Amino acid sequence: MQPVEDAFRRHWPEAQRVNLLDDSLSVDRNREGPAIGPMSGTLSGTTFARIAALAQYALGCRSDGILYTCSAFGEAIDAVKRTVHVPVLKPNEAMFDEAARYGARIGLLATFAPSIPSMEKEFKEQHPKLKLISVCVPPAMAALQAGDGGTHDRLCAEVAAKLAGCDAIMLAQFSTARARAAVEKAVSCPVLTSPDSAVLRMKVSL
Repeated sequence: MQPVEDAFRRHWPEAQRVNLLDDSLSVDRNREGPAIGPMSGTLSGTTFARIAALAQYALGCRSDGILYTCSAFGEAIDAVKRTVHVPVLKPNEAMFDEAARYGARIGLLATFAPSIPSMEKEFKEQHPKLKLISVCVPPAMAALQAGDGGTHDRLCAEVAAKLAGCDAIMLAQFSTARARAAVEKAVSCPVLTSPDSAVLRMKVSL
């Protein structure tokens, strides 16, 4: 939650935040693999229900908008969008639009492999004419989970060199936002983070 809290402090400090955390969602999503559920080709029905339950809890808190912060659940979040009356924002849709302004060749740097298919699908739906190049560095996620943020940032910067020819690079997860400075030193193109883009988009949506 820290990356999005930091982004709110930078861009919209007066917004009142309520953080809802289900820290087993990403673990269970990784365990599911390509399970086929009744409502999706990639997510199980149980996962759809859990994502929807978070939205209902947020509405019970009288939230004016809902920002999801994990990029592996796009289809389930779309289902929520169709059923609630407040703005609902997927983690990366604002960053995708921002990246498109820089050119036709966009890089995506991820540390959680299950998020890539969902993000690639969403990006192509939003910007079908652009080329997306994805790379993943799972050891960076493992380092961060072990409390080694420095190694996480270094590994992200090393892999970013593979995207040096892109017009912009997107850091896929909210957790990778902390590596922005390290990645910017490794490449010459703009480096975008989903927390900053998402908070700015939500601010103008309300």
